[in-house]
Amino acid sequence: MSRIKIFTIIFALTSVGLAYYLFNSINTSIVESKRIATMETAVIGRLKMIRDAEIGYKSVKGSYTSDWDQLLNFIDSGSFYITQRTETIIPLEYGGDSTYVEIDTLGTVGVRDSLFNTVRFPKFNLADLPYVPGITPKVKFNIWTDKIKRSNLMVDAIEVWNPSPIDPTRNEDSEINIKKPLRFGSRTNITTAGNWE
Repeated sequence: MSRIKIFTIIFALTSVGLAYYLFNSINTSIVESKRIATMETAVIGRLKMIRDAEIGYKSVKGSYTSDWDQLLNFIDSGSFYITQRTETIIPLEYGGDSTYVEIDTLGTVGVRDSLFNTVRFPKFNLADLPYVPGITPKVKFNIWTDKIKRSNLMVDAIEVWNPSPIDPTRNEDSEINIKKPLRFGSRTNITTAGNWE
């Protein structure tokens, strides 16, 4: 066999090996990106459910809660009042109006039936709500609640975040909010917006 044939065979084998290596590394990266996107979609869905529950809790109890047992108990056995508001405008003699507002309570509806009914969430499991989906062993979402001062008023604030980010590029110390672990709310602002929105 001549030297040219040997070099050609070596070059061909090296090219095939390099092509396989490049294909495999690109394919692995694509598969990992899809896995991260799928898992983060599940985490965002769970954060949205927690946000709905916390907003409902605040509307009934007057403040957010950082206690998972209180929140789960509220979802399981709490209820919302169904009210009807009617306004009557009474014209006054001097041309102004006076408004009379009457609020009637028509009944109640369970929190679970209202927020987490089987139509919206056919596979809803109350016991799984505090946990980050797709992580073993189970890890609970972190909840922070407190009152913060805004415009000389003390207002309720909440922040709920994933303590175990699936995406390794997400970092708590990041200056960019969308690069922090998935979360909603803020310790410094009055918001329940998520950093994915």
